Amino acid sequence: MIRPHPDPLSGGERAADAPRAAALDLLHEVLRRRRPLDEALDAHPGLRALAARDRGFARLLVATVLRRLGQTDAVIAACLERPDAPKAAVLDLLRLGVAQLLFLGTPPHAAVDTAVSLAEARGVGHYKGLINAVLRRSAAEGPALVATQDAGRLNTPDWLWLAWRQAFGTGRTRAIVEAHLHEAPLDLSVKADPASWAGRLEATLLPTGTLRRAAGGLVTELPGYAEGGWWVQDAAAALPARLLGDLAGQTVYDLCAAPGGKTAQLAAAGARVTAVDRTAKRLDRLQANLTRLGLAAVSVTADAVTWRPESPADAVLLDAPCSATGTIRRHPDIPHLKTAEDVAKLARLQARLLRRAVDLVRPGGLLVYCVCSLQPEEAEQQIATLLAGSAPVVRMPVEAAEVGNWSELVDRNGDVRSLPGQLGHLGGLDGFFIARLRRLG
Repeated sequence: MIRPHPDPLSGGERAADAPRAAALDLLHEVLRRRRPLDEALDAHPGLRALAARDRGFARLLVATVLRRLGQTDAVIAACLERPDAPKAAVLDLLRLGVAQLLFLGTPPHAAVDTAVSLAEARGVGHYKGLINAVLRRSAAEGPALVATQDAGRLNTPDWLWLAWRQAFGTGRTRAIVEAHLHEAPLDLSVKADPASWAGRLEATLLPTGTLRRAAGGLVTELPGYAEGGWWVQDAAAALPARLLGDLAGQTVYDLCAAPGGKTAQLAAAGARVTAVDRTAKRLDRLQANLTRLGLAAVSVTADAVTWRPESPADAVLLDAPCSATGTIRRHPDIPHLKTAEDVAKLARLQARLLRRAVDLVRPGGLLVYCVCSLQPEEAEQQIATLLAGSAPVVRMPVEAAEVGNWSELVDRNGDVRSLPGQLGHLGGLDGFFIARLRRLG
């Protein structure tokens, strides 16, 4: 559980400061304790006591700081009279203040006053003068500084920038990092009748069948949530299950299945689904989602590498654990949590999972491998290595018609590679890699 005040500081915030106090806690959890933001949000005891509007503001504030951290820190450095970095708690207060002033349109008096108040409450009141001076200077000089910044590059860690530039070239990399500056829209998958649901939800129906709305608001209050008409799933994440074709009556193993968006797709398509995940708690969440949707699947708590079912499946979907660098629009904490070493470790796991997934498909059956990663080691290189070895599979190239006629998503090998900078006129996509293979006899 998150302690409301993670530093050894005093409490006593004003009620009006509560959303910012929660954001300060969350920032500490992500940047100091390297905890995923969604996990920190779920664990924070104070958030549940806030009104929905205040909860939303707390999340928006910390997400903005994480999304714009490079820019924010550059402004703070320019506005400090001395180059010495302030202590962690003070730096985070400054980050929250600058994010409000320069990216959220908060009036200067409100941003400065609440930062000073929180400094008092958190036991760093002796830094009030510094906080006040830096934020007032940021309000005056910050807009001009921001106008000259290379925002996408500043907010992207060097290791990611260099890896993406090598994989995709400078132009596409710049499009990726520019897309990361903006929150992704809300995408929904429906069980049936997407055109009707598009009207009820005031959503746009994409060519692939996904419904798209602007981000914001409480998902649970949208029409159809309680009755189980749809679930949240990025348009790119909805593609892998579709590439398995007609699944009515087919046996499908969904490996590393939680939280269950693809499991729901498979079940809604009429497949007999076994959802495998190594974490029982995540499978509990999957089953809760299926119950709300009125769908069914068998769930198995097991490591997919060592799981031994009675017989192979007609199809296997492997959504392998990955660095998730393709989802930074939705999860701006990822650049601050992941490292190149994480990618290398995950790539070794993915290779083991992929080899095992081949064994779980009957001869003639299909295997779809996917990751929400932009890193080639987790994607293209996994398939290249598998095909170069002795695995009894062949690539089944994807046709543009299978992905909404978005031909730019299909690479020269017939695999799907989506990038956050693509289809910007429609609101963009998460970064995904998908390969489809057929098991030989």
